[in-house]
Amino acid sequence: MRTSMRNAAVAATAVSLALLVTACGGGEKSGDQGKGSGKEAAPSASATSSAPARALSAAELEKLIVEQADLPGHQVQKAKAGEIALASAVSADKPACTPLAHAMSYIATGKPAASAQRKAIEVPKTEGASPEDALGALAAPVTGVTLGSYDGQGAQEAFASLKTAGTECAGGFTLIGGGERTKISKVAPETLTAGEESLAWTVTTDLDGKPWVTKLVAFRQGNTLASFSTLSFSGTVKALPKAIVDAQAAKLG
Repeated sequence: MRTSMRNAAVAATAVSLALLVTACGGGEKSGDQGKGSGKEAAPSASATSSAPARALSAAELEKLIVEQADLPGHQVQKAKAGEIALASAVSADKPACTPLAHAMSYIATGKPAASAQRKAIEVPKTEGASPEDALGALAAPVTGVTLGSYDGQGAQEAFASLKTAGTECAGGFTLIGGGERTKISKVAPETLTAGEESLAWTVTTDLDGKPWVTKLVAFRQGNTLASFSTLSFSGTVKALPKAIVDAQAAKLG
């Protein structure tokens, strides 16, 4: 994460902006993740909706998370094991806001039994583009996708903690991570429908007195919770990552 964009990365989310360059991010330890080819039949996340729920394994989540074939117009990459931090590395000055800090930082909310992560970069059309347009392409939105699977009512509880955080932290909080403290000045609700229940926000970060705008989405399907954090080198993201959310919702069934 020691890049020329490190300061901007820290100011945006203290962890997740580095996804733009290195696919860095946070999540539960995932050393037991499998390497599913994607050719095998993927389990349905909704199949575990009735209690008591059984958490899916990391290998099962690997078959359910979005891949390149699911997202035309995007470049999809898998986070490397050495780039995945622990949830304990990121927190907030207000405990109720930690779920938002985690969702912004590529970390599965709460205490998942397993998690999986991807980075989806929107691929701009640059053929015949001017130098100015080509430079603008570097600001293409990048979305960190995180799936977490939970035992029992864990997914419902994790979703509820995000819902509470969206309300209690609307006026802002301080995200703590990577030895840095980042001021989140506003968390504003957005509308998006996905899964059995969903949440979405526009998050404004104070970057040296200037606003840095990102988008955050979470939805629950059965005992799986999906979160999406979208950001850009431009410092602003205008739209929620609906195409990515819809593709992930379809795979979770």
